[in-house]
Amino acid sequence: MSTWRPITTPSRFLRWVPAWLHTPLKWVLKLGVLATVIVCGIAFFYFCLAMKFDLDEVNRLPAANIVYDRNDKEMDASTGNNRRLITRADLPEFLVKGLQAREDARFFDHSGVDVRGLMRATIRNLKDRDFTQGASTLTMQLARNTFDIRAKSLHRKFLEIALTLRIEGRYDKNQILTGYLNRIYFGAGCHGIEEAARTYFGRPVRELNEGECAMIVGIIRGPHIFSPFRNLPAAEAQRNEVLDRMIAMKFITEADKERIISTPVRLVKDDDREVQRSYAMQQLRRELDTILDESDIRLGGLQIRTNLDSAWQTRLETELARAVESLENEKTWQKPTHAAHKDGEPVDYLQYAAITIEYKSGAILAYIGGRDFKDSRYDFTRVRRDLGSAFEPFVAAAAAERKKLVLPGKPVQTGRQVGPAEVQRIAKRCGISGPFLDTEDLFRGSVSATPMEMAVGLSTLGNKGRRPRAFFIREIRNAAGEVLYTGHPQESPALSASAATEAKSVLKPRSGTLCFTGATGSEREAWTLRLGPKGATVIWIGFDKPSVIAPEARLKALLDEFVDRLGNE
Repeated sequence: MSTWRPITTPSRFLRWVPAWLHTPLKWVLKLGVLATVIVCGIAFFYFCLAMKFDLDEVNRLPAANIVYDRNDKEMDASTGNNRRLITRADLPEFLVKGLQAREDARFFDHSGVDVRGLMRATIRNLKDRDFTQGASTLTMQLARNTFDIRAKSLHRKFLEIALTLRIEGRYDKNQILTGYLNRIYFGAGCHGIEEAARTYFGRPVRELNEGECAMIVGIIRGPHIFSPFRNLPAAEAQRNEVLDRMIAMKFITEADKERIISTPVRLVKDDDREVQRSYAMQQLRRELDTILDESDIRLGGLQIRTNLDSAWQTRLETELARAVESLENEKTWQKPTHAAHKDGEPVDYLQYAAITIEYKSGAILAYIGGRDFKDSRYDFTRVRRDLGSAFEPFVAAAAAERKKLVLPGKPVQTGRQVGPAEVQRIAKRCGISGPFLDTEDLFRGSVSATPMEMAVGLSTLGNKGRRPRAFFIREIRNAAGEVLYTGHPQESPALSASAATEAKSVLKPRSGTLCFTGATGSEREAWTLRLGPKGATVIWIGFDKPSVIAPEARLKALLDEFVDRLGNE
């Protein structure tokens, strides 16, 4: 009985192949098909995974919250975030070429993934047995920064590639370029290239020269270590590296490089940087937190108009620093001076605080919380200090409110006419919270208050007995220009207008203003109270840990000179 067998016809291709290669070739074909299926499966998986991400996030960037003074002069861009958005038209062509040369030579040619660069990096990583090289294009970096894909792994790289291809399909090269430069970090607290240009060089990015363009591109690979504020030689080395890459791509010549690096680097001066990191901005942020939700602040684009008078604040601080430096030049104490202070050491040098309030509205015109915000953020305008004879105006106000005789320069006799309880009541109504003594020592100034409380109290006397609410912010608008908040003056009655006027009689006319200058009996605190056209100004001088400053007569003479230099403004 015969057995049936199927007739097999050899493949025409295999007829030309030696018999001993038939089996290996079949396995190669099978493995190839299997590999193709696996690759397609992986690609499909990551394509589906990438579809879950919202590509609108690429352009969904929070803009800076800009702070303006009362004259609409820009003061700060850091309350919440400090990103300023730019368009392609704002970017110098030299900067774009430098970025291309340094970060992605084939940016305008590839479709988001540089296959040659990726293969080169893969071979390098296999040799090193680690992810030492990434071969990320600008679009891949944009995807990574937008969707926070940070971990170094194959999963991250595949997802990054899938998102990159989607981004390239949605946006053109110029949109990708500006999206990248608007988003990334440039060190020194700067997010986005526009804020970096203003922070480092004091100008918008469109006005940067060639050397500055190359330097700012060089920062990208190490925002912390290559920040010119932290390490200028390293930043200059990175600038030169960018220029060398541009030479290699024939964007510039060696002569161009020599010309560019011969131009001195002009960074924003250290003192000018502090405008954005000051006691006033710190306190303004606290007030902003009471007005808006944190999410609204972080969303950005706010225009915050304040009552601050930046010119007056600068003048006040300049003259105050001059006065305190003269004290340090003739000091008898053992504590260090501000000039001799070194970073990291305890802040033991002589301090000051000052605040000016427009007494009719409560608008804060100047706010100086300490001598150097870099050294310490401790805000002395909020710290209770002994008042001494600076408390006399409120003793006088209590007596005048009860129709008693005010005796300038004799607070004890004035206070005895009404007693400690009445003085406490009027002081509290003027904004001084105590605690208070129940003895005659209260009349001598054995009480403490903050410079802020004293400024509100002095404003009450200047405002005919009506106590104003001190505030920074007069208006907030969102990115669309819509008004979100308007700050209105608020006041409450504290004492009669006649009593307030009579209480001011203890202040002495000086340079067109009414002033008190003096020190506590222990000579550990010095105060100036000033009612002038700008408003009520209170100044305190002393050490963090109270210590003798100078003889009272010297302190008074120094503060009188200070008041004279301010004039009648």
